Amino acid sequence: MIKHFKQLATAMACLTVMAVTPSQAQDVKVGALYPFSGGLALLGDESFRGVEMAVEERNTSGGINGKKITLLKADAVDANQAVGEARRLTSVENVSAIFGSYASGVSSAATQVTELAGVPYFELGAVADTITGRGFKYLFRSNATAKSFADRSIESIVKVIAPNLKIDPKALKIAIIYEDGPYGTLVGGFQKEEAKRLGLNVVETQAYSAKSVDLSSLVLRLKGSGADVVLQTSYQNDTLLFFRQAASAGFKPKAVIGAGGGYSLQETAQALGTSIEGVFNVDFPQVTMKEDGAPGLKNFVAAYQKRYGVQPRSGHSLVNYVGAKAFLDVMVEAKSTDKEKIRSAVLSYKKLVGSSAAGWGFQFGENGQNQLASSNLMQWQGGKLLTVFPESVATAKPIAAK
Repeated sequence: MIKHFKQLATAMACLTVMAVTPSQAQDVKVGALYPFSGGLALLGDESFRGVEMAVEERNTSGGINGKKITLLKADAVDANQAVGEARRLTSVENVSAIFGSYASGVSSAATQVTELAGVPYFELGAVADTITGRGFKYLFRSNATAKSFADRSIESIVKVIAPNLKIDPKALKIAIIYEDGPYGTLVGGFQKEEAKRLGLNVVETQAYSAKSVDLSSLVLRLKGSGADVVLQTSYQNDTLLFFRQAASAGFKPKAVIGAGGGYSLQETAQALGTSIEGVFNVDFPQVTMKEDGAPGLKNFVAAYQKRYGVQPRSGHSLVNYVGAKAFLDVMVEAKSTDKEKIRSAVLSYKKLVGSSAAGWGFQFGENGQNQLASSNLMQWQGGKLLTVFPESVATAKPIAAK
């Protein structure tokens, strides 16, 4: 009798395996780790939409070597949650790769987990240079870094702001302010280095918490310094707070240049109204570029509007879409979810500049960083964030702030 029950149990187990294995074999599970709640949720969700569109597009065209891609969302609002969710995705969900993650603090923490687990992590939006500076083998990043943002912002002072104002760049008084997380600290630090290298006059530098509810003392310091140009690296809430308290204090610099974050959002423009007119922003490529150098851009915008019923809220969806498409191509070319084969496919993946909807090319260094990603200078004009520099992708001329 006992032998009979054992045989029956074995047979039932086999039937169970036969029942689930074919379904599982058709899916490639990948994680999507972003801040979907909290203060970073808006851009976290906007970034995720780009991945979601790329995955849906890939599934429509046959998935990865005939297997459907299943996208598993993971909410990570800070480093601790990033570690927990990365562990869940790698050890419980057994994903083949993870896409992320918009925030540099989230990415830095999550990738420590995935590297130890041997699971490829495809970073599509976090900008901290340190992320790809740790010698990790299975971490790959498609987007431009903080140094690119910083260098472009200083270049913009020299080549756009100063000529527009008909002033020698070295005569301008520059203030550099930034949120004190990895994102702001790195961009602000690189801005200071580049400004010093070029001999520009930096009269004030100041870090602050992105969670601050009062920046009035900072605004008064900037006003007292006589700053002509303010460079701010910030998220949405601190961007809004700075502008409102600057207006209350009567502080109106000749130019303000953001570094992505809150400066890229339509919601920020709507909240600030006319006070954002003429404000500059260095960021990832936006949907307001010449399509000559960004093939597929119009199709992306049309597909986004059809999928979500609105215009893209920032360029984060675009660059996450472009990056995800590239890494999905890599997974197809690897013909395996083996981490070594994926690494080899990433390092051999090459696309010319101007071949993607973001205008980027792809060529990865040994550290996993895409060396052909770049940032652009935009300006808010008439409620739209228009690309004004470099001229090869510009759709508008810079104007003086009101």
